Amino acid sequence: VHTFKEACVTVYPSTVQHDIVWVWPNADPQYKDIIMKKKPPYIPVLDDPSFSGPMGNREFPFGYEVLIENLMDPAHLPYAHYGLIFNPTPEVKVDREGGSPLGMKVEKLDKNGFNGKQDWGCSYFIAPCIYHAFIDVDQRNGSAISETEKSNRRLCLVFMCIPVSPGKSRFIWSFPRNFDVWIDKIVPRWMFHIGQNLILDSDLYLLHVQEHKIMELEAINWQEACFVPTKSDAFVVGFRRWLSKYGGGTVDWKGKFSGALPPSPPREQLMDRYWTHVVTCKSCNTAHKGLKALEVMLQTMSVISIGIVAVTKQNMISMVAKSTMVSMAIICFAASKWLAQFIYKNFHYHDYNH
Repeated sequence: VHTFKEACVTVYPSTVQHDIVWVWPNADPQYKDIIMKKKPPYIPVLDDPSFSGPMGNREFPFGYEVLIENLMDPAHLPYAHYGLIFNPTPEVKVDREGGSPLGMKVEKLDKNGFNGKQDWGCSYFIAPCIYHAFIDVDQRNGSAISETEKSNRRLCLVFMCIPVSPGKSRFIWSFPRNFDVWIDKIVPRWMFHIGQNLILDSDLYLLHVQEHKIMELEAINWQEACFVPTKSDAFVVGFRRWLSKYGGGTVDWKGKFSGALPPSPPREQLMDRYWTHVVTCKSCNTAHKGLKALEVMLQTMSVISIGIVAVTKQNMISMVAKSTMVSMAIICFAASKWLAQFIYKNFHYHDYNH
């Protein structure tokens, strides 16, 4: 058997867990059985049958560090996602958006990540790419809870942040919950993704610009470029401490990339949904194709209706029938135009003006 190096592919150790393919990025023979010795992080709630929470994924035009910091910062929700996320009215309203002080602290930081506690639950950063939190929906006293404590209704946030290249990252998310699980069996996943992508888009441009601004400062370390004085910044500071102490301060691209950020593309390309989500999401891709087919069908029905009226002789069709067909043509045409806008806005590009 003759083999040619140019015609061969590299085989990496891999496994499937939580319906996600995990790869050990080193083809050296010594790592052939590494999956048996060092398994991917296991999140029990993702395999718990009493919880329901479909997954989603998206690629972003900003780096892994910016992505994971943003997900660890709940204080920005009332502002960057104003009007899109339900925010309980605080006891003391200090501004229009409804922001309020948040008590957060990092516990037990080591090379494996850190544990965190906040007013509404507990969080875990599993280095280098997983952040998940547990929220007791029924909790009213504001004290933190642990993962092992019992609760009637629980919502979990599972975020996986993968570096792709400088200025690019991939995000995999799930929101498992043990209440209203029947909704996921009735409502198609693409409908959830429309709302979730709207939230993700609402600060996408802001984060992209933020990363470029920080890079322009050419600061030696992160603290020189950012001021993080509040308790709600605790997890962001904890992540940066971990990255500096155990992660080398930044992603090691092994010489594949210089570390320089790519230039900013036009806004419509920057906030594109189709190539960053729809094509890789089975539910959204199927819905997109179905809706596009419906759009074409409506346009065809409109043309056919007008055509029938145009070629039919005066005495062969009543005025009522003719008016009905013209009305149908107008309705089909208007519906196709509305559907085209709906498809473009929800599956391609939806701008968000703060």
